[in-house]
Amino acid sequence: MTLQDFDIQVASARHVDFAQLICEEMAESAKARGTGIAQRSPEYVANKMLEGKAVIALHKDGTWAGFCYIETWSHGDFVANSGLIVSPNFRKSGLAKAIKQKIFQLSRTKYPNAKIFGLTTGLAVMKINSELGYEPVTYSELTQDEDFWAGCKSCVNYDILMSKERKNCMCTAMLFDPAEKQKEYEDKMKKITHKATLLERIENAIKKRMEKFVLKPVFAENRKNNTGFPQFAEQKRKEIL
Repeated sequence: MTLQDFDIQVASARHVDFAQLICEEMAESAKARGTGIAQRSPEYVANKMLEGKAVIALHKDGTWAGFCYIETWSHGDFVANSGLIVSPNFRKSGLAKAIKQKIFQLSRTKYPNAKIFGLTTGLAVMKINSELGYEPVTYSELTQDEDFWAGCKSCVNYDILMSKERKNCMCTAMLFDPAEKQKEYEDKMKKITHKATLLERIENAIKKRMEKFVLKPVFAENRKNNTGFPQFAEQKRKEIL
């Protein structure tokens, strides 16, 4: 089984019939892990599909294979890629990573200036997030929108979260900050430009030293022999350059 066996696309109205099955698998997965995904109703998942804020993966035979959706918080300043789930029948195929990449791209397109964050206990998801540019952060750097944290109430670790005053819990917080990434890119380009300029200066200095090294002895010899220095010097200069 390869990724070519799946169609990963932005979910729409024609996929709402999968909402019930997706929610059931989310609940089963959270139960098996003993932590994780906030429970959502089929109506909530279907609405995400209708809004174009979800990604669904279907096997080539039409079977549902995976899902993830977008949530926005703090008036769109923060975005979460939530509810990543892959059907047990299609795990270990690289599908989770492909879905995560697709929903990340959709988030960047819809909310280019928003910070994208996630809370997860899964090492595989952490690895995928890192590859996308997320970095581990403290909970204080996430949205403080009360509606987001209310979604954690369905998690078995909610009491732990509240006992620690929402400063940390079993999940690892990760964040992609587009403004920070843009600054890193600009700093990198400045360094590259500086290195290129420095290299050009070094090359010019070497050329000048070579000209002095080659042409001065030639000039002295041609004065002694009374030969045509200007023509010979021009020939040497072209050879050097």
